Amino acid sequence: MNKIRTGDQVIVIAGRDKGKRGVVSARKDDSHLLVEGINLVKKHTKPNPMKGVSGGIVEKNMPIHQSNIAIFNAATGKADRVGIKSLADGKRVRVYKSSGEEIKVA
Repeated sequence: MNKIRTGDQVIVIAGRDKGKRGVVSARKDDSHLLVEGINLVKKHTKPNPMKGVSGGIVEKNMPIHQSNIAIFNAATGKADRVGIKSLADGKRVRVYKSSGEEIKVA
């Protein structure tokens, strides 16, 4: 079970964008995520008239390692760790480690 999923609000805890918040838009692989507005790079593109692409400098999101982000707890306003708790009916849910309350996906 992945502790950070698509649609979660996260905060960067290490690296160039430390302290910034964003929403996870996709999972690239087991350990890398795409977060909106985080880890932006400038890519220089050549014009390609056959495809209708104009050249220039484009900003794009690059994947960030999941160890450099933490889930954002809106109740405390800080980063938090994620735990997994089994319910009585056998379902497993994600919970905040600090408070024990269930994580709701927006």
